[in-house]
Amino acid sequence: MTTVLIRDIGQHNGKQVTLKGWLYNRRSSGKIQFLIIRDGTGFIQAVLVQSEISPEDWELAADITQESSVEVTGTVKEDSRSPLGYELAAEKITVISSAQEYPISLKEHGVDFLLDHRHLWLRTPRQAAIMHIRNTVVKAMRDWLDSKGFTLVDAPILTPAACEGTTTLFETEYFGDKAYLSQSGQLYMEAAALALGRVYCFGPTFRAEKSKTRRHLIEFWMMEPEMAFVDHNGNMALQEEMVKFVVRTVLDKHRNDLALLERDTAKLENVINKPFAKMTYDEAIDYLQKQGHEIQWGDDFGAPDETVLANLHDGPVFVEHFPTAIKAFYMKPLPGRPEVVLAADLLAPEGYGEIIGGSQRIDDLDLLLQRIQEHKLPEEAFKWYLDLRRYGSVPHSGFGIGLERFISWICGLSHLREAIPFPRLINRLYP
Repeated sequence: MTTVLIRDIGQHNGKQVTLKGWLYNRRSSGKIQFLIIRDGTGFIQAVLVQSEISPEDWELAADITQESSVEVTGTVKEDSRSPLGYELAAEKITVISSAQEYPISLKEHGVDFLLDHRHLWLRTPRQAAIMHIRNTVVKAMRDWLDSKGFTLVDAPILTPAACEGTTTLFETEYFGDKAYLSQSGQLYMEAAALALGRVYCFGPTFRAEKSKTRRHLIEFWMMEPEMAFVDHNGNMALQEEMVKFVVRTVLDKHRNDLALLERDTAKLENVINKPFAKMTYDEAIDYLQKQGHEIQWGDDFGAPDETVLANLHDGPVFVEHFPTAIKAFYMKPLPGRPEVVLAADLLAPEGYGEIIGGSQRIDDLDLLLQRIQEHKLPEEAFKWYLDLRRYGSVPHSGFGIGLERFISWICGLSHLREAIPFPRLINRLYP
């Protein structure tokens, strides 16, 4: 007997197959029972007709508890009502392990309850759809980067100094010294880019931000490409190309998942069919002030500001040339305007905020040293980073894309906590 995955069921129409999975739901209608089976790759309905199955299996099916693991054998049949287009006419059923009373019923539950049971909540169709899309997003990013000549280089998790700012560091003891959980792999990617040309890292990053907004996690994943001999404008062009590639890939592979999430895919289609808009920070401040926002030149954007700016367009928008004072120490000044830097944030539409932050990096040794001193960073900890400007410095740039924010936008989620398997929030470290 052929054992198949639910996602591949269409390849076996009219054939007898065996599925192994778990019972998601069960209902009956007289002499017919309907079992919804999941196996991690999808959900399918197995139909049991009393006259076509043994009495023992009929009684067994009637008593199966939610989330019991099962093995079901039957014939694959087309069914236009099914999202898969198929159902299974069951002929034999075996219970592998009978589940105890399952805590997550099919009724509505509160968010805290679901987060307490995140290890089980992942089993639901909605969460499975999000995780499948997350997997595709990661693979599509890597496929695109690989096609452009990038090399994956792993950055360390433990670092001796800050990258983004000293106020959001997680400090730990390191054999008598201080170490910090990585805020970003960027500085190490700069070293790798000057060795290998085009590189990227992908891994978890940590920010000790006491934020409870829907846009923030304590632990999140970042894809961080870095490129030698690429300037600010080239950096933005590559970002746009990658985002469009990833969105197109998700649309091609996950129409059913996006429909389950009730995502308006027309808004995603706009992303791949139009050039991304651009505006300067100066233009953004001017517009926000005219809309009545209490923001001054030199202030960073808040979530309401980003939403208003994004709503000017039906796709992502780059905001570039931010004030030097509110950006990281390593960003290169705009020629002729040292008060602003060659940096850009890519704002997603529909109120999802910044999904990419990128910049051209300082390539001048003296200026970089000056910036380190201005930010009161420990010069000794950055000796290796300064070496990159001593030995063959070149114009270079890069960006970081927050995976969970990107997925939240793609899926139309209301909070980042659904975009990661086990979210870490300011008030949550369990499970």
